Amino acid sequence: MSHDTVTVTTWSLEQTAPEDLVPADEPDASVGVRIVRSEVPSPEYSRFLYTAVGGDITWTDRLGWTYDRWRAFLERPGVETWVAHQHGTPAGYIELEAQGEGTVEISYFGLLPAFRGHRIGGHLLAYGTARAWDLAERWDGMTPTKRVWVHTCSLDGPFALANYERRGFRVFDTKVEDEPVRPVPGPWPGAAAA
Repeated sequence: MSHDTVTVTTWSLEQTAPEDLVPADEPDASVGVRIVRSEVPSPEYSRFLYTAVGGDITWTDRLGWTYDRWRAFLERPGVETWVAHQHGTPAGYIELEAQGEGTVEISYFGLLPAFRGHRIGGHLLAYGTARAWDLAERWDGMTPTKRVWVHTCSLDGPFALANYERRGFRVFDTKVEDEPVRPVPGPWPGAAAA
């Protein structure tokens, strides 16, 4: 490995039946967590969530997306964004993408840095995975979900893989590759886990 590359392990995980999902404890009501679907496609809001969550964990693949590309993606049938709010403030999100033949990918999932470590992530992942399993109920003519999958990597948060496994996801593929070192775009200086 050179100074310009980093070794990255990527795990692909799946559930193949709704019964695979292991629920998470809901945060205490006093924590004020509420999860709602962002039903109006909004490139601005989705890009905000993407950069606010992924800024310190090397989410860079969508940074070059144009407004029109964001809109086209968000307007696709079977793409849904579910946002966790704590007392009305966005804390994190899970993005679902129907891929045909009953497959739904959790394309993005995570929390803003200040909301990590407060037991919101497990709840949001369980809730969002349940929405992946019942996604076809919200989209006319869509094939019922038969498989939900996700990938995470060693650049993601240190608890990402364990969180997926606790929710009942099973690893079906592991890849180890050297990737170019990419500067992380954030977080905004001073924005860190509280």
